[in-house]
Amino acid sequence: MHPVRRKRLLWILLCVSLLACALGLVLYALQQNINLFYSPTQIVQQEAPYDTNIRAGGMVLAGSVERDPDSLAVAFLVTDFQHNVRIEYVGILPDLFREGQGIVAQGQLRKDGVFQATEVLAKHDEKYMPPEVTEALQQSQTSSQYTN
Repeated sequence: MHPVRRKRLLWILLCVSLLACALGLVLYALQQNINLFYSPTQIVQQEAPYDTNIRAGGMVLAGSVERDPDSLAVAFLVTDFQHNVRIEYVGILPDLFREGQGIVAQGQLRKDGVFQATEVLAKHDEKYMPPEVTEALQQSQTSSQYTN
C-alpha cells in the first residue's frame, strides 16, 4: 500500500473510532437521564420496569390520601379511571396537591406494585394538566369506549 494512502487510512480509522467512543458516551449518559411516563393502567399491566426511574401520573383518587402523623410520609392512590396505583412519598407535598387533581410523580416502581416517589409535581391551575396525564386519560377513555 502506498504510504500516503496508508497514513490517510489510519487517520480515517482514528476519527471513526473517536466518533464511535463519543457517541457511546453520549448514549450512555442519556440512558441514565431518561424518565419515561407510565399511566396507572400501564403499571398494572406490568409494562413499567421495576427499580428504574420513571414517571407515573394521573388523578389523585378522592379519599385515598393517608398521612403518617409522626412523619412526612404520605400514601395515596392515583387513577386513570381504569386502574389505581398506590404511591408512597416521604417529604413535603406541593401546595397545589389535592384529591381529585392531576399529579406526576417521579420515582421507582417496587416489586410489590407500589410506586415509591422521590418527587411529586402538582398542576399549576384549574385548566392546566401535565401533557402526559392528559394523554394517558384520553387513551384510557378511548380504550374503555372500545371495551364497553
